[in-house]
Amino acid sequence: MAEPRRVPDRIALRGVRAHAHHGVYAFERERGQLFTVDAVLELDTAPAAAGDDLALTVNYAELAHRLHDVLGGEPVDLLETLCQRLADVCLADPLVEAVEITVHKPQAELGVPFDDVTVSIRRERA
Repeated sequence: MAEPRRVPDRIALRGVRAHAHHGVYAFERERGQLFTVDAVLELDTAPAAAGDDLALTVNYAELAHRLHDVLGGEPVDLLETLCQRLADVCLADPLVEAVEITVHKPQAELGVPFDDVTVSIRRERA
């Protein structure tokens, strides 16, 4: 009989914000604007829970700082590029099996009323 597929545990970190200068247009690079990232990590939290041991899971406070550094760091043209950089930060932790990253750009200038622009990606450990 086949082993049942394990549904991964998830740790979600939502709404990490930074003023940054990402974008294709010169005015976006000059003025900057608010960007927000949501990260949903997939990992096995059972060992951490069994031992009540932070070393056996992702320290989301430390992760928040690393994501914030990338979000507010070196400008890129595309949200897709920014998403990939943020996913790479998460996957650098050997406990993380997969991650979904969503970057929000609520102050984009689209010329029409809107609530938010987002790009989401999901990446798995190779």
